[in-house]
Amino acid sequence: MRVLGLMSGTSHDGIDCALVRWSRDGDLLTGVVEHTGTVPYPPELRASIVAALPPDRTDMGEVCRLDTLVGRAFAEAAAACPAADLVCSHGQTMYHWVEDGRVRGTLQLGQPAWIAERLGVPVVSDLRVRDVAAGGQGAPLVSAFDLPLLSGLPASAGRAGALNLGGIANLTVCEPPLAYDTGPASALTDAAVRAATGMPYDEDGRLAAAGKVHEGLLAELLAEPYYHRPPPKTTGKELFHAGYLDRIAGPYALGLADLVATLTALTAETVAAEIRCHGLGTVVVSGGGVRNPALMSALRERARGVRLLPSDDLGVPSDAKEAIAFSYLGWLTAHGLPGTVPACTGAAGPRVLGTITPGRGPLRLPEPLAAPPRRIRMSGVAPG
Repeated sequence: MRVLGLMSGTSHDGIDCALVRWSRDGDLLTGVVEHTGTVPYPPELRASIVAALPPDRTDMGEVCRLDTLVGRAFAEAAAACPAADLVCSHGQTMYHWVEDGRVRGTLQLGQPAWIAERLGVPVVSDLRVRDVAAGGQGAPLVSAFDLPLLSGLPASAGRAGALNLGGIANLTVCEPPLAYDTGPASALTDAAVRAATGMPYDEDGRLAAAGKVHEGLLAELLAEPYYHRPPPKTTGKELFHAGYLDRIAGPYALGLADLVATLTALTAETVAAEIRCHGLGTVVVSGGGVRNPALMSALRERARGVRLLPSDDLGVPSDAKEAIAFSYLGWLTAHGLPGTVPACTGAAGPRVLGTITPGRGPLRLPEPLAAPPRRIRMSGVAPG
C-alpha cells in the first residue's frame, strides 16, 4: 500500500511530503521510501499563518480562509508527488491548548476535502484530537513510529531514543516507552533571526557559531517551569514565541549573534539534560536541526559519550522523518490499528486516529489487522 504523508511542523515554512510503500510480513513492516520533498508555502500564505499564530490574535473569518488556503496548498503539494493509494495529512497546527499541563484541545488547519478532490483518493486527517479526547497530549504521535523503528537497533546501542529537532524538539525513549516535547529547537532562534533580519532561520548555524553564549541569559531561560514538569508533556509556539523571547531576552540587549548563540545553547542543554536523565546510549536524530552544525556541535558537547545517529542511517531521510511517520500513521488507520502509544501521550488507551475523507469512488479500506507491527525496517527508493 502506497501512503503519502504530508506534514507542516512548528516552523510553518512549507509542506514535507513522503510517499512510502508499506508491506507487512508477520511482525515486520517494511517501508520503501519512494519519494520525499518539501514544497514551500507561498510567501503570502506563510505570512498569513505567522500573523495568525500566538501571541497575535485572529478572527473566525481568517480561520476559515486559512483552512481553505492551507488545504489547497497541501492538495497542490500532493498532486506534485507520485500516485498514492491513500494520503495522511497532518495539516498545519495553529493552536495547542494547554492548561496546567493538560491538553484541552488542538487545532490543525488544512481542509482535507481539497486533497481528496484533487487526487481522488481517501485522506486521513485530524489525527491528534482523538488522542486528546482520550486524555492524551496529542503528541508526540511520532512515537508510534519511533518505537518499532528503534527496535531494530543492536543491543550494543544501549538504551535508545529518537530526537526530532524541528521548531520544537521532541524525544522518544525506549524501554520503557516514553515520549514528550523537551522544549524549543529552532522556535526561538527563528523568532530572533526573523525579527532582526527578516530571514526565516540561522542558515547553517552561522550566527550561533559567530556569537558567544551569555551565561546569565541562559540561566534565566533554563528557569522556565516547562522544563521541570514531568512527562508526558507537550508545548509549542503558544509558549515559545517572539513575545516570550522579547520579555526574557529584551533587557539583556544582546547583539544578534550572541543572542542566537545563547538560544542555540538553550536547545542543546535542554535536550542533552533529558538524554542524560534517561541514560541513553544511542539517539537517532532527525529534523532541520541536523543541518545546523552549531547546534549539533553544542549537543555533542553536552551529551558526551552518547552516539548521535542521523535517521538517514536507518533509511529515514532526516528532513522527511515526520512526513514518513504520518505516512505510517495513515497506514495504521487504514488497517484499523491504533496510532497512539498511551505510555507516550498519556491517553487512557490505544486509539485509532483521525477522520477519513473518501476519494472519488466508494470508500474501500484493507481488511482490519489484529495488531500493529512490532518492527519497522526502512529502505530508500526502490529501483525503477
